Amino acid sequence: MPIRYILKQLLMPPGILLLLMLLGWWLRRRFPRLAGVCFVTGFGGLWLMSLPAVMQWSAGLLEREPALEEARWATLAQRADAIVILGAGREQNDPGWGGADQPGLMALERLRYAARLARASGLPMAATGGLHYGQPPSEAALMADAMKRDYGLDIRWLEEQSRTTWENAVLSADLLQPQGVRRVVLVTQAWHMPRSRWSFEQAGFEVISAPMGYLSAGYARPLGGWLPESRVIWQSSQLLNEAIGLLAYPIVYGKQ
Repeated sequence: MPIRYILKQLLMPPGILLLLMLLGWWLRRRFPRLAGVCFVTGFGGLWLMSLPAVMQWSAGLLEREPALEEARWATLAQRADAIVILGAGREQNDPGWGGADQPGLMALERLRYAARLARASGLPMAATGGLHYGQPPSEAALMADAMKRDYGLDIRWLEEQSRTTWENAVLSADLLQPQGVRRVVLVTQAWHMPRSRWSFEQAGFEVISAPMGYLSAGYARPLGGWLPESRVIWQSSQLLNEAIGLLAYPIVYGKQ
C-alpha cells in the first residue's frame, strides 16, 4: 500500500480530527488550554461532518452542473461521439459473487445511468479506471463485465491504467482521440463533475456533462438534517477531498 495513501488517510478528515482529539488527551495535564482547543476542534469537526444539513449545503457548492434532461438523451449522438464512464473504486473479494471483485457502489450508479444514456442515444461507451495498487482486474474491466452481465451492453473502449481523475482524462485522450472521439458525454457523480469536466477539457475533449448522484438534493430527515448520521461523515469526507482537488488541479496541471 503506497505511503501517500496512509498519509492522506491520516491528514484528511476524519483522520486528522481523531488525531487532534488524541493529541488533546495527551496534552491534557501539561497544556490544558491547548488540549482543550485540540479536543474541541476535533470533536466539533466530526460533529459538523456528521450533520446532513451541513453536508447537503457543502454539496451544493460543488454540484454546479445541471442534470442532463431525459428529453435530450435521444439526440446526444448528434452532439457527441461516445459516452465515457469514470471509475469509482471496487468491492474486493465479495463472497456473494464467488470471491470476485465488483465495481463499487458509486461505479454501479454510474453504470446504470450510462446504460440508460446508451440505450436512448445509441452512442458507444468507454470506461476509464486502473488497477488496485497494481493488481488486476482494472476498474474499467470490472465495469465492462457488469455492464454486459447486468444490462446486456458492451463497452467498446477500456482505459485500464489511470489512478486519478486527471489520468482518467489524459489516458482516455490517448485512447480515444486517435480514433476520432473528441466529443464525449461524461458520466460521474454531480459533486465530482466540475473537476472531471475541467480535466477532460484540458485533455482536448469537448464535454457534455451527465451528472448524477446529487447529494445536495437530499430527502426528508428528522429535525431538518441536524441530527448526526454515520454515513454522512463518509459523504462529507468525499466532498472535502473533492473541494481540495478542485482547487489543486489548476495549480498542478493547469500549465500542462
